[in-house]
Amino acid sequence: MLVFHQRVGGIIPRLALLAALVLTCSHSLAAPAASPARHLADHSPPISFYLVKGQPGACGEGCDSWIAAEGRIDNIAVARFRKFLKQVGDRRLPIYFESPGGNLEQALAIGNLLRERKAIARVGRTMVRDCGLEAQDSEVCVKLKQSGRELTGDVWTRGAMCASACPYLILGAPTREIAPDTMLAVHSPRVILNFTTGVPPPELRTRALQQASARADRLVLDYLKKMGIDSGLLAASRSVRFEGLHILSREEIARFGLDRREVAETRWMFENASLGVAYKTVISRKPGDTSFRTTRFQLVCFDADRFELDFQRPALAATGTASVAIVNGAERLNFLYPPRRGSGQETWGARLNGGQLRALAASAATDLTEGELREGNWQFASSRLSTDGLPAALQRLLSGCPQAKATSAMSAGREQVAGAVR
Repeated sequence: MLVFHQRVGGIIPRLALLAALVLTCSHSLAAPAASPARHLADHSPPISFYLVKGQPGACGEGCDSWIAAEGRIDNIAVARFRKFLKQVGDRRLPIYFESPGGNLEQALAIGNLLRERKAIARVGRTMVRDCGLEAQDSEVCVKLKQSGRELTGDVWTRGAMCASACPYLILGAPTREIAPDTMLAVHSPRVILNFTTGVPPPELRTRALQQASARADRLVLDYLKKMGIDSGLLAASRSVRFEGLHILSREEIARFGLDRREVAETRWMFENASLGVAYKTVISRKPGDTSFRTTRFQLVCFDADRFELDFQRPALAATGTASVAIVNGAERLNFLYPPRRGSGQETWGARLNGGQLRALAASAATDLTEGELREGNWQFASSRLSTDGLPAALQRLLSGCPQAKATSAMSAGREQVAGAVR
């Protein structure tokens, strides 16, 4: 049996298996010094699969329902997934995964089922509204997720993680959409041998460890070949000690074949922070480039008719004049020059009124135009920007905005903090 786990600290539990080889894949997380190290995967509930109904467009254009898969990949995860698929029937819904890892063989078997089903796999964290004030990982909420009922909720990509055995699971899906604000993480395995006839001599242990590692590598390499994935993924995981954790860069995600899209963007989402913000992340690579560029947008309100839209990108060399604008039909919205610069980033801000923002939200997409003055000539580049999710995010943002006439100290305070793109 091959098992991938995550861990906290330096303790890896020995599994009492007869003549079994256990492969654990772990990474260390910071833990309070006064607390004993505990095994993170053991603390995660066994992976649950459940149906979720959200708002229109919650999981993309024309999509309001999805499958949530979250928790530790335990040794009966495949049986649980097969039973769930029978309940779902032929509905072709996207599946959002968030998992710390678990049993590798079970993960590969689920991956094969995803391939047979021609599934769409994504990384995302589902927030179930039916749980009310209960924490999402509370016993009450976990039981609800395991009840077999169709639940109501929202799905979030920012900060969601698929680690250890979880990325291998996702590889089975023919369509893989890794949002630019999620994380895929890998690390090297550690083989633990359990002998039932006493302590073997060192040379026998060494040989057994080598054979177990070779078997694990063959298992993964065969799977990667079947799924059309570059074997460099295994090499990347092997290059990181089991105590560490390597978050795959977007360049690696594309090179290994996990998600080959040259442009990937999130929906507009609303977050009820101290002020309430709507945000969006885009990652893109131009033809011929080797690296991706990450850009972020953030929208805040001062009142119901005054808003600021911020755009953040990697800073350009400050050698000339530049411009940034959003073109929506016949209307052009110019960002103020010069941008704010710091930590290798530059943030451009633009002021909008309610009418401009509603027109932007009503369009299916808009154009982002970036220009730079070089040697007396302007050079422009445009990219298409989806407004998916903006109407719903704007509605929630407006619900917390003061009325247009309330331009008091509150508004002034909001203006001072408006530019910080999250």
